[in-house]
Amino acid sequence: MAIEHRRLGKHGVLVSNLCLGTMNFGPQTSKEEAFAIMDRALELGINFFDTADVYGRQIRHGLTEEIIGEWFAWGGGRRDAVVLATKVYNPVSAPQYLPEPNRDTRSLSAYKIRKHCEGSLERLQTDRVDIYQMHHVDRDCPWEETWTGFGSLIGQGKVIYVGSSNFAGWDIATACHEAAWLNMLGLVSEQSIYHLDNRAIELEVIPACRHYGLGLIPWSPLGGGLLGGALEKAERGRRSNPSLIARVEAKRSQLEAYEALCREIGHPPGEVALAWLLHNPAVSAPIIGPRTMEQLESAARATAISLDEDALAKLDAIFPGPGGEAPKAYAW
Repeated sequence: MAIEHRRLGKHGVLVSNLCLGTMNFGPQTSKEEAFAIMDRALELGINFFDTADVYGRQIRHGLTEEIIGEWFAWGGGRRDAVVLATKVYNPVSAPQYLPEPNRDTRSLSAYKIRKHCEGSLERLQTDRVDIYQMHHVDRDCPWEETWTGFGSLIGQGKVIYVGSSNFAGWDIATACHEAAWLNMLGLVSEQSIYHLDNRAIELEVIPACRHYGLGLIPWSPLGGGLLGGALEKAERGRRSNPSLIARVEAKRSQLEAYEALCREIGHPPGEVALAWLLHNPAVSAPIIGPRTMEQLESAARATAISLDEDALAKLDAIFPGPGGEAPKAYAW
């Protein structure tokens, strides 16, 4: 296997080239299985874990952070072995909370950032968040206030770095410039949806990340299962949700060509989709979201796959991107 550690964009912190996404922990993966997956991730060399204050929402907000916190509490150096990322922006409700508009709405106010960070720290049973990420942009809150909120936590040692998620290219530029005015480090990473069948960020987000030195952390690298051998699984009678079935039918010709190419390459479709992302120098670490140990092992195997120029060209032909970077993709 070829798990390696690389800088997060231009920044000094070293993260594994796979990021362990934990969104399934609790709702789909039992606590015991989640513990085993996290232990195995460390054994494989995966030191980069991603979560969010709202994960576990199908049961209760914060459940996933609680599971990770219990795992940290087992000791054995687990917390210090992990570069931990969580998120703020969305409402976080719980039965014990009285209604409170700052907590119950989407926002990046200084008030909400502080309050939600304290909640995450308690659930995660830790004294710090290594990368505190904005789960979405809040264009109604002044950047000076948002950065002041993060700066206060950084000054207290509760947050080390700040990242973004689901930002447009111009949001990344604005956030970085506003941080510079305040003599702050600014963004270190961006989480965006990015996979073979959704390459929109190649227009402006990836160029912005490269220019400002952000590490790119793609989420949904298998397109919600579309790129994980969806046709082959359907032929074997494995159940899929109606939304995925509809997407598979709409993309059937592309998926037939893709899965045939994967057989030619000699690796399962899900592993090829991850390998394609890992070949992009802009990508620091795709987020994998294993529900099972086998899914974790499969993702780790993808890091050892080398795609030659011919294979990459064939993948581009099946799933063409936007045509390059803006504005050359659509202008001169």
